[in-house]
Amino acid sequence: MSKYTAKVIWSLPQGESFLDNTYSRGHRWQFDGGIEVMASSSPQVVPIPYSVSEYVDPEEAFVASVSSCHMLWFLALASKAGLEISAYHDHAQGVMAKNQAGKLAMTEITLFPEVKFADHTTPSQQQLDALHEKAHSQCFIANSILTEVRVVSTLT
Repeated sequence: MSKYTAKVIWSLPQGESFLDNTYSRGHRWQFDGGIEVMASSSPQVVPIPYSVSEYVDPEEAFVASVSSCHMLWFLALASKAGLEISAYHDHAQGVMAKNQAGKLAMTEITLFPEVKFADHTTPSQQQLDALHEKAHSQCFIANSILTEVRVVSTLT
């Protein structure tokens, strides 16, 4: 069993009122390697100026974690299959909507990975799709969520 930690740190900025709901949602995430990420609620959920649009919000981080996990599995599987990759880019998108219980949830994430292979190892679209399917089935994050995850791959 592995354990993972993150620190989430927020404090009421000097002079701001908490009880009238006009406080900043800006906060920090600290990770064990020393990286610190500035985070906030999404401006689509809590309006600016109470959200900080330049910061990462939990919804974006959720989409990024699914995309990152998928990519890492995809790279590992491609390497094991002898397929040389020179670049991988994904412009993942998440959809927030009401779920079957009527609650707001991230109901769908679509990955749009563009994978560039070395000329001598370019797979067919069918092989590429099979690799993505296997990566999705191995991804710890995808295996942990109810959100539908779709992959729309592009062979470049």
